[in-house]
Amino acid sequence: MKTPSTTARSVLAASPAPEGLSLSVIGTGYLGATHAVCMALLGHRVVGIDVDDDKIRSLAAGQLPFYEPGLGELLRRMLDTGRLEFTTDFSAARGADIHFLCVGTPQRPDSPAADLRYLHAALARLAPQLDTDCLVAGKSTVPIGTAEGLTAYLHRNAPAGTRAELAWNPEFLREGHAIEDTLRPDRLVFGVASEHAHGLLAACYAPLIADGTPVVATDLATAELVKAAANSYLATKISYINAMAEICEATGADVNHLATALSYDDRIGGRFLKPGLGFGGGCLPKDIRSFTHRAKELGVGQAVGFLQEVDAINQRRRQRTVDLITEMACGDLSGVRVTVLGAAFKPDSDDIRDAPALDVARMLHQAGAKVTVYDPKAMDNARRSYPELTYAETLEAAVTGAEIVALLTEWDLFCRADPAALGALVQLRNIVDGRHALDAEAYRAAGWDYRALGTPNRLPGQVPVAPVPVPAQNSGCHC
Repeated sequence: MKTPSTTARSVLAASPAPEGLSLSVIGTGYLGATHAVCMALLGHRVVGIDVDDDKIRSLAAGQLPFYEPGLGELLRRMLDTGRLEFTTDFSAARGADIHFLCVGTPQRPDSPAADLRYLHAALARLAPQLDTDCLVAGKSTVPIGTAEGLTAYLHRNAPAGTRAELAWNPEFLREGHAIEDTLRPDRLVFGVASEHAHGLLAACYAPLIADGTPVVATDLATAELVKAAANSYLATKISYINAMAEICEATGADVNHLATALSYDDRIGGRFLKPGLGFGGGCLPKDIRSFTHRAKELGVGQAVGFLQEVDAINQRRRQRTVDLITEMACGDLSGVRVTVLGAAFKPDSDDIRDAPALDVARMLHQAGAKVTVYDPKAMDNARRSYPELTYAETLEAAVTGAEIVALLTEWDLFCRADPAALGALVQLRNIVDGRHALDAEAYRAAGWDYRALGTPNRLPGQVPVAPVPVPAQNSGCHC
């Protein structure tokens, strides 16, 4: 895969940007900041707007408030061009051709439904500034029917009235690959109600379209549905192979060999068919819950009822990982020194929202284990949310004296570590590979008791020929 910098260069080299549009990006979290930077790279004049003073000060100073490979460098470059700025003043959006809504829609604290308060609040601040012909393009993941309500709100409250159009342009970012996914997307979806709206979005993304990115032009409701449907499918595929892991554990079969055999079927494929601890993050879990909830409200809950079991399978993987670690401790975790490698929900990210690694670490701690956590990027976030855990500053410090090591986020640093060198630091060579990311035979050859979900605990000499690896694409949120 291209690096962020080569992706940016190749897009511009292939199709120089036309005369840029004026854009505002409302919400400068992970999605908004990435979108603002990349749109400035395409030649547009962009203002990022947020109500969070600290976030805006950080971005305006060229510092990302989160980790994303390559984005910090690109942010500073775009600020230097003068095409990108950040502010808390919504009046800075006045006169822009397109206003992108990039506000978070988390799960409600008391319901599986999406919490749209922040989206509605953002539109309430933006609408009074819309006094000319313009397009408001939603990128947030929302329940079906949201756009219809927002359209009516815009027409009532924007000075431009019906000349302020609404469109939906869902995002498909994967954390750790955000620049690549913005500048080399698999597709662009335009949910529009007019040729004018379609034309504005086409002009905005002209370099990408000229470079071969397919465009799906559709209605607002379908555009809203695309992201929920995509995440539901991916979550189902991940949970399916983890359900097969449960069967393998009950029968002595090997889920890795099973996944490899399935991956050769073109109808199935190997992507997102890697067994392990399951998915987390700020998208897949809350999106499938919100989708299920909204379907029930529409009277078609039975159509996606299977997503509740998809969610349940995913959650069971966490407890099963704790059970496997407990088995290694002979049934009692009291006082056992367990090192958890990983805190972020996926590698190349510092995002700990619904992170399986930290959920497992929490359960181990509650069971009496002495848990030490290490992650290359997510330590500060983990400390704030899980202060009861112990944290190490390096991989070596984390594993020193450990009785059980659990790999729960498949950072390359962990996957490349030398089993013999780690073995010299631990007290007992016990390891649980929660992501099927390690070389099991290398660890066993170095004297480790290696365990993984869905695989038999074979002794040296009993292992069959290793299968061709299935592409490791399912470690977290596709967005």
